[in-house]
Amino acid sequence: MDAEAKNTEGTPEGTPEAWRDITPDAARRLMTAAVHAFAERGYHATTTRDIAGRAGMSPAALYIHYKTKEELLYQISKVGHRFALDILEEARDSAGTPAERLADAVRSFVRWHAEHHTTARVVQYEIGALAEDHYAEITAMRRASEGAVRAIVEDGVKAGDFDVPDARGTTVAVLSLCIDVARWFNPRGRSTPDEVGRLYAGLALRMVGAAGSPPPGDQGHT
Repeated sequence: MDAEAKNTEGTPEGTPEAWRDITPDAARRLMTAAVHAFAERGYHATTTRDIAGRAGMSPAALYIHYKTKEELLYQISKVGHRFALDILEEARDSAGTPAERLADAVRSFVRWHAEHHTTARVVQYEIGALAEDHYAEITAMRRASEGAVRAIVEDGVKAGDFDVPDARGTTVAVLSLCIDVARWFNPRGRSTPDEVGRLYAGLALRMVGAAGSPPPGDQGHT
């Protein structure tokens, strides 16, 4: 179990303002417990008894706040994807050149996936366990996130700042690179979330052929 997953008290990492909206405290504790249980064991191998036990509650108490285990996953996914979408839309709508906006989007997106890798693993990799209607809602948010980054890439192409033959494919590649940070990031490694964010921002600028792209640096990811 990694350093982030050891803490099952308080609120799930990564989206403090959003998690505060989840009330009462017992419901928030259950979501925290579910995040760590899903990250450690996977959604399908986790039972409601596992989640309730981590929250210091009885299995019956869980059903007072959430009808099913899937509803817990849905709420976690919704909050996480909303937070990610806000990061990317803010970068899209900010002032600055396309290169500056893309670097900001990638830096912030990667930093969140590194700082909150336990939560992010659940948000990004357990989506297939959602019910059909919930899956449709979350995938729409993912498409919106992709659209925000693609808009920046297309702005760079129109301005002549980026050399990208396939804006959509390049956008998917950039986002996939960012999301994968949640899978491998080690808080005890030699790179901080900020360092990884800066490294990936430089890599993204190179991927789009931005003129004068800064070198990615020598930060590792172990």
